[in-house]
Amino acid sequence: MKYKLLQYDPQLLPFQDDIRLRMQRYEEKTKALLPGDMTLSDFANGSAYFGFHKVRNGWYYREWAPGAEKMYLTGDFCGWDRYAYPMKKKRGGVFEVFLRGRKTLQDGMKVMAIVVREGQELERIPLYARRVVQDAQTNAWNGVIYDPEEEFKWTDHAFVPEKELFIYECHIGMAQEEGAVGTYDQFRENILPRIKELGYNTLQIMAIMEHPYYASFGYQVTNFFAASSRFGRPESLKKLIDTAHQMGIAVLLDVVHSHASKNTREGINEFDGTPWQFFHAGPRGDHSAWDTKCFDYDKNEVLHFLLSNLKFWQTEYHFDGFRFDGVTSMLYQDHGLGTAFTDYGKYFSMNTDTAAVTYLQLASTLARQVNPNAILIAEDTSALPGLCLPISQGGVGFDYRLAMGEPDMWIKLLKEVPDEYWDLNSIYYELSIRRPQEKVIGYCESHDQALVGDKTIMFRLCDKEMYYAMHKDQGNLAIDRGMALHKMLRLITMSLGGEGYLTFMGNEFGHPEWIDFPREGNGWSYHYCRRQWSLADDPDLKYKYLNAFEKDMVQLAKDCRVLDSADRQLYLHNDDKVLAYEKGDAIFVFNFHPEKSYEGYRMPVPTPGEYRVVMSTDDFCYGGQGRVYHQSYSAEDSFQLYLPSRTATVLRKVDN
Repeated sequence: MKYKLLQYDPQLLPFQDDIRLRMQRYEEKTKALLPGDMTLSDFANGSAYFGFHKVRNGWYYREWAPGAEKMYLTGDFCGWDRYAYPMKKKRGGVFEVFLRGRKTLQDGMKVMAIVVREGQELERIPLYARRVVQDAQTNAWNGVIYDPEEEFKWTDHAFVPEKELFIYECHIGMAQEEGAVGTYDQFRENILPRIKELGYNTLQIMAIMEHPYYASFGYQVTNFFAASSRFGRPESLKKLIDTAHQMGIAVLLDVVHSHASKNTREGINEFDGTPWQFFHAGPRGDHSAWDTKCFDYDKNEVLHFLLSNLKFWQTEYHFDGFRFDGVTSMLYQDHGLGTAFTDYGKYFSMNTDTAAVTYLQLASTLARQVNPNAILIAEDTSALPGLCLPISQGGVGFDYRLAMGEPDMWIKLLKEVPDEYWDLNSIYYELSIRRPQEKVIGYCESHDQALVGDKTIMFRLCDKEMYYAMHKDQGNLAIDRGMALHKMLRLITMSLGGEGYLTFMGNEFGHPEWIDFPREGNGWSYHYCRRQWSLADDPDLKYKYLNAFEKDMVQLAKDCRVLDSADRQLYLHNDDKVLAYEKGDAIFVFNFHPEKSYEGYRMPVPTPGEYRVVMSTDDFCYGGQGRVYHQSYSAEDSFQLYLPSRTATVLRKVDN
């Protein structure tokens, strides 16, 4: 069979055997996992069997621990008697215990598994624990029984995500302004309305899967089935998601299946007393850059655990899909560290982790079996060919890849190249280039660009001037430049950089400074681990202008069908720093020159007709000087336009 991937990109023809091998491995693994008429959704039911389950006359607790010789269940329900409840070892390394009486275990009770191997008794939090809480006195983490009095009543049965994604990346804990950890309820009450007002239709939530180290941004997961207790109870997260759906906002989980925390007592590492239960044995099981553990994706039990985890978040919490973190690290034996993917041979070599590719194919298949409208986004710096194509076409099955080169480009330009030397050809290429038929999510900055030691784009543009020169009546050259470029960078990236668009919370209004979680090095301060919403709400500060621009930019993109249309370059003059292109129903014209404004600049049009200015980054309502009139231009093949310096203008053809 000749897959469409090879038709879309003939440069892959020398590697067609590798593509066939990719598909062969997927088919072989699917057959191995699914006997008879079983589906992946049937297979991925680990959470329905393992862990704690209340039945008519008591509770069952089960674990998969093949390396364990004995297991016991203990907790405050039995006075922490370590041997009160021995577990029976069954086939396949499964342990089970039945606790008679429905009230033997109750909501909030602490529990712990005791694993015995080679004479050692190891304390372990249950693998499928749905709630894990840190003790305020001892700081120890414990599994907790989750058995609410009432089942959560969902109201979102008819919800379907929008096709064009405007993604608002967020972190629940740092979404408040006070010096504390924010909650699910606070986010639902205070932040969701802001997101809705801005026009974003997709919420991407970080740090949901439980993680003891707060400063890891949720990327060192210990408990894969537990929603972080820092932010509240599970039903509060469910209410947040249900409310978002009522507002028309899809919710994505930032899922971490690329690696796991090394922690043993509260993690999955060495749960059964062996280092190879979930991870590769030896050095391959250790991630040198992240100091974490690497999954063995070739192991069927590991696939069962991870796929069950995906289905759990989709069914239990109604997440609409996933942003897969660290996909590059999964795809390659060396995790892509230091590899420059300059030729196609780098994607098809002994360095490729073919088992990980197969897992990602299985994951994308499962997600759509559970929810046909599931959204899948990959964080992959290598741009693996076929990653965002259907499996039937020789792909891996994702919908989008994060265009990670775009923020890198902007940061490099802002740090190293004066405005007047920006190369518009390079900018246009970086923002418009794609793998054939594959979609990307464009963005200027995410949480990655604002971590401690770095800066948000606005703070990089304006620096210390933001502390005293952001009053709306105050003139300041650094602030003027910063605001102008902040709007232009967002507009060109949103309109040209992808089939979806993403921002990190607060950056829409130019949030200053970096993100720094409380830690010993900063005196456990929350000063930089929050979002200063009051800046955007203050009528006397210029942040309100950037916030207003973001809202109107998103609405314009929706009205003009920008994200689902191909671009067509109309004009590029690098010396003048002028760029124009058509996207959707709009024409975007940029003058990036830091000093020169152009009177009567002739601009070609794609078709004859009347064109009206519908937006300018220089409009008064966005903190500009109002130099561009919202007028109409009639043209056969071109018209003359006033192009102020550091300004973008958007025109739309007037319907006849």
